[in-house]
Amino acid sequence: MNIDPQTFAAKWLAAWNAHDVEAVLSHFHEDAVFTSPFAALVAPESGGRLVGKPAIRAYWSTAITRVPDLDFTLDTLFVGMDCLVIAYVNQKQVRVSEVLKFAGDLVIEGHGTYPADAANPVGARA
Repeated sequence: MNIDPQTFAAKWLAAWNAHDVEAVLSHFHEDAVFTSPFAALVAPESGGRLVGKPAIRAYWSTAITRVPDLDFTLDTLFVGMDCLVIAYVNQKQVRVSEVLKFAGDLVIEGHGTYPADAANPVGARA
């Protein structure tokens, strides 16, 4: 991983809080894969798995319009071998984690994860 974890997390949070999908995507490889249970709701045809920047862009662009008050606050940053986990609190005060695997300095694989909740499998809905 060729990035500074703290700097990356700060830029990632700032881009999301600015609702700037292109700035978030600038950290992703063209062939990145992203999974999320929320993606399965927003884009049912995806089954929650998005492959490539165009698919991720389409999902995030649609999803962000559904959450106009989107706001993330860093909770904890975990660093592994070629991966980061950004645990954050969203606008609904729900803890969420983004698991990001890197190829060099770009994200090649990402996974949005939410609290388990039998009544609402997406938990935070964002």
